[in-house]
This record gives sequence, C-alpha cells and structure tokens, in this order.
Amino acid sequence: MLNLSELKVVILAGGAQSTLNDAREGIPKPMLDLGGRPLLWHIMKQFSRHGFKEFIVCGGYHVDMIKEYFQDFYIYESDITVNLADNTVEVHKNKTEDWKVTVVDTGLFSSTGQRVSMIEKYVEGDTFLVTYGDCLSDIDFTALLECHRKSGKDAAMAMAKPTGRSRLLPINRDGILKYTADDMTDNDTAWINADCFVFERAVFRLLQGNYNLEQQLLPMLSARNGLAVYRHYGYWAAIETKRDFAAAESLWNAGIAPWMQSGST
Repeated sequence: MLNLSELKVVILAGGAQSTLNDAREGIPKPMLDLGGRPLLWHIMKQFSRHGFKEFIVCGGYHVDMIKEYFQDFYIYESDITVNLADNTVEVHKNKTEDWKVTVVDTGLFSSTGQRVSMIEKYVEGDTFLVTYGDCLSDIDFTALLECHRKSGKDAAMAMAKPTGRSRLLPINRDGILKYTADDMTDNDTAWINADCFVFERAVFRLLQGNYNLEQQLLPMLSARNGLAVYRHYGYWAAIETKRDFAAAESLWNAGIAPWMQSGST
C-alpha cells in the first residue's frame, strides 16, 4: 500500500519567462498570481487535497523567485507587524501548509526529460508523479495511482477530453466532412495528454540523454508496452494563453474552481 504523504510529486516549473503578464522583467509562468497566490500553489494544493505532501519543483527561469517564495512562505501566508526601529518581525495568525518542498535549479534550457533525470537523488521511493507547472485539473490522483498499480507497467499517463473553442471534426478518408449524431456529442474517441504521469524508478535509466517526455520517453515506453492510460472525464486546462488564464481566474473568483473542489481535505 502506497503512503501518499511520502510519494514525491515532481513539478516541471522551468522554461522561459511567462508571456501572460505585462511585466517587463517577466516571471516564471508557475509564479503567475491567481487569486492572490501563485499558480504553482494552486497545483500543489490540488495534490495536497488528495493526501500528497512532498514536492520537488524543477525550476529554470528565475528559479530564485520560486526559492524565495517557499523560503518566506509563512510570511506570505500570514499577517505581520514589522518594527522598523529594531528591525524585528512579529507574525500573527501563522498559517502554513504541511508540505515538504524541494526546489531544484534544473537549468534554463534543459529538456523535460533532463529536468526529471536531475532530481533522481531526491526521489527515495520506487513510484513518483510528474506534472507541469501550468496545468490545473480535478484529476483523481488516487485513481490514477490505482490504475498504474493494477497495470504493472513502468508508467501511466492521465488523458483528458479536448477543451476550448476548438473541436475535432469528423473528416473521412476522402476528405469529406460529415456530421453524425455521435459526432455532435462528447464521444469517447478523442483524448489528449493531460500532462500528469506516474513513473516507476526504472524510467530514470531511459532519461540519460536529451529526452523530451512527450516526444521521446512516452513513445519509447508505449513501444515496450510499458505505458498505461488513465482516462479523466472531468476538468483539465493548460494555462497557455491569456484567454486560458482569464478563464481560470473567472472560475476562482466565482468560487467554483474545479481544482479546489476535488480531494478529501
């Protein structure tokens, strides 16, 4: 039986600066402010509600901002009184999370596979999860883990239904577009990568090169029949555009953010 509180959740938070805000200097996308807290906090809170307590953040661009945020986390989450005369700080109603967070500088230009390979020494157990620092969802992570455990494979990936204004169109082999009753409904034929994975420690042996998780590791695992699939029918969104961010912000402001509705706590 896996102890969720001891399982490591690896969050890929490197890459270039976010283009979703207008600041000249720019910030890492996972540090975008959503409802008064970084997007990264929302992702971690989502996992925490399912019982996960240990996180490894793979930083890159301005990783110092991520380190400073967690170093001073109790101050960000609490009211404080600063006595300027003697330079002392009094913390009122100290609020915090029961998380253990390891922030690792995995470089500016590393591939996703390289970032995961760099944190191997921080993963003590055989099983760990990997996700991205710009994805929100109400995925049932315990169900994802159970799917992985029952499969007996080296990895499992969550898949979600396509979202947004774009939709898959039913075009036949002759290039003719034909709508049917099934095509007009949410059928079970189209799925996309939900950027959340469960890996066994064995995958570290496959990440010695300049691997990209989606373009190289996953196809390799699939070819070896080592990749299970978990279908998620609920909410999932990658925050890639200002429209995506505005939609997530609207859900949060309305008090109906799906990623805060799931879980057991």
